[in-house]
Amino acid sequence: MPFTIKRVQYFYTMVRDQPGEAYELLNMLAEMGINQLAFSVIPFGPNSTQLAIFPEDPLKLIHEAKLSDMNIDGPHHALLIQGDDELGALAQIHLQLHEANINVYATSGVTDGRGSYGYLVYVKEDDYERAAQTLEV
Repeated sequence: MPFTIKRVQYFYTMVRDQPGEAYELLNMLAEMGINQLAFSVIPFGPNSTQLAIFPEDPLKLIHEAKLSDMNIDGPHHALLIQGDDELGALAQIHLQLHEANINVYATSGVTDGRGSYGYLVYVKEDDYERAAQTLEV
């Protein structure tokens, strides 16, 4: 199978930009039993960092966040693409979105070094359903 695409939800939390903040969050999520599909850290201004959590079970994250007073913003939506790494693997996906006049406003991806990749595609919330339908998800 060349690739799979699935709808995912993600949540943000903001922390101070200092050593150990991502560790603290990742450790807390592990203790809560929250398995993640993806995780990203983005600087946000001079003193803050935005952590994006892509839980396998969004309802469990919401429940655990309420119990622990964790401040999360979401759910937001993205598309997670996983597949066999080959030259131009993502071009067809971008072509389909382009032909549907859907703007991709952010992406993040990585290969595993063994022939597979993972790729997150972000579109505006207003375009999300149409993007998912365009990609037949």
